[in-house]
Amino acid sequence: MSKHRRARSRPRTPARPRKTSVTSRRVAVAATLVLLTFAAGWVYAVDQKAVGSVSQARADHRPPGSDRAARDARRDVRRDALQGLTGISEQTRAKIPAESRQLILVTGKARESSESTATLYTRAAAGADWARAESWPARNGAKGWSTATERTYGDLTSPQGVFALTDAGGLLAPPPGTRLPYDKDRAFVATGRGVNGESLAGSFDYVVAIDFNRRPGRSPLDPVKPEGEAKGGNIWLHVDHDGPSQGCVGIPKEAMEKVLETLDPAAKPVIVMGPEGF
Repeated sequence: MSKHRRARSRPRTPARPRKTSVTSRRVAVAATLVLLTFAAGWVYAVDQKAVGSVSQARADHRPPGSDRAARDARRDVRRDALQGLTGISEQTRAKIPAESRQLILVTGKARESSESTATLYTRAAAGADWARAESWPARNGAKGWSTATERTYGDLTSPQGVFALTDAGGLLAPPPGTRLPYDKDRAFVATGRGVNGESLAGSFDYVVAIDFNRRPGRSPLDPVKPEGEAKGGNIWLHVDHDGPSQGCVGIPKEAMEKVLETLDPAAKPVIVMGPEGF
């Protein structure tokens, strides 16, 4: 064998890897990292959006629009059922005579409170909705309210319920325009002191009898109590004496004048009285 053939048969040194292969791998790795980073960011963003939605839902306590609409509709239905009155139940409203067109609503702050509000309502026709005319601060029994069946003489509560207003009277002459039967009598003078020791002077200058345990069509001074003495009686709407009553309802003197000028027997006036929501 010649020297030239031996030279050709020598094993060759292995070729070095091409730089392009290394570069390709690096690019692939970098691309993968970019994709992973993007995916992680997208997942975080979606998660944060969900958390934000939950937080907003928790922070917004208002009911959905549909729920608010339903609630408002129920309120409107109830207002219609009460025919424009407020502070009483539908059961009490149902006891108001359909033919009555004048009403005094006395709403107590609470069952055991002697503070209340008296509001005069009128309506154009029997059965129509009531329209508020005027309102005044009022006082009722020192120990609040009791039902007509619970009340007893001397318990210092006012009877709650719906009662007719048929007769009036007082120490003073009736205000101009008074249409209720009116008994001007010197006997309309309160004796003693009020529950809190206050003066009762002028309390009975004007009174309207509340038809609780009395005979309609007679002077408020009529002593007869058809349902017995045990229930008490002589419950009047009269001039406030700056203190709670023994069972009557007191309103300012100018309010009593307005009531007497307004009430008309032909309109079948009533008084609706009791604690808030009765």
